[in-house]
Amino acid sequence: MSQARQQLAEQLAEAVSQALLEDLTHQDRALLVVSGGSTPVPFFKALAAKALPWERLDVTLADERWVDEDSNDSNAKLVRENLLQGKAAAANFIPLTSEASTPEEGVEEVAKRTEALAWPASVVILGMGGDGHTASLFPDSPELTLALATDEPLVAVRTPSQPQPRITFSADRLHQARRHFLHITGEDKRAVLAKALNGDDVRQLPIRAFLTCPLAIYWAP
Repeated sequence: MSQARQQLAEQLAEAVSQALLEDLTHQDRALLVVSGGSTPVPFFKALAAKALPWERLDVTLADERWVDEDSNDSNAKLVRENLLQGKAAAANFIPLTSEASTPEEGVEEVAKRTEALAWPASVVILGMGGDGHTASLFPDSPELTLALATDEPLVAVRTPSQPQPRITFSADRLHQARRHFLHITGEDKRAVLAKALNGDDVRQLPIRAFLTCPLAIYWAP
């Protein structure tokens, strides 16, 4: 990995740990919402090394593929192996899947589980795909309109461009956070973000749903 990306991960981990500590000075618990994919792995490792009161932290995901937790496609597995290590293992991690065979059947149970977390989230960390999706808000998803409009916390999502069904926090629930960070790398993602900033059709590039609130952008080439 490039030195710039490592530095970016460490700067983001520092900002996130400071934010969590700040909120913990006036509340019992704080909630961190993270995203999956390959980009956040160095950030997860950097954050896990921080001296935080992990036992007072709730951690969940912005979205998840509806797969077994031991699948290599599982964001929960990624978080367990890279973030919840060492002292960080004391955090209360809430995955977004259940025993149900589909996200449509499981969404209600997962929603009940996540309601108990320390909302509003202290920090939401978003990623972005080359198609402008964030969380599982995909431009080609039939559920995109619902996920952008509903005040329900979670939405079951299927999308032609993705092999697995998914579950995602709604845009409304992700908006309900004290701080939003966008963590992206590479020139192609920078170009997509520039395009997103130059227009306002959220359905075309769903990341635009978060460009209307304060968003700290962490980017490295």
